[in-house]
Amino acid sequence: MSGRFDDLPEIRREGLLRMEEVYGFDMRDAPGDFFRYTVDHLFADIWNRPGLTDRDRRLLLIGVLTATGAADVLGLQVPAAHLNRELSDVQLREIVIFLSHYTGWQNGARLNKIVEETIAKAAEQ
Repeated sequence: MSGRFDDLPEIRREGLLRMEEVYGFDMRDAPGDFFRYTVDHLFADIWNRPGLTDRDRRLLLIGVLTATGAADVLGLQVPAAHLNRELSDVQLREIVIFLSHYTGWQNGARLNKIVEETIAKAAEQ
């Protein structure tokens, strides 16, 4: 297999490839310990563990991110879930209604904005 990550250690290559699958866009290597832990541990190891599907992981992550008000990361996760066909328009909208009752209306409103922007952008394409 030949690719742009072939010159990197195996764990870094696996992590970057997994990040591309999860997020749906091209990744590149970067310096620093934070990036190393993100790629080598979170994506090469945790996202590849058995027992949960990517959809399962995504649902959990969307719930946690909504509860903590992390709209910046939701802005990556929601479009990626939609792009990867893990969650449909109907499912995303239902998640907004459900989570709004458990995470607070303001957090739900932020999620709703991201969901509706994601759906509108996909409809344009």
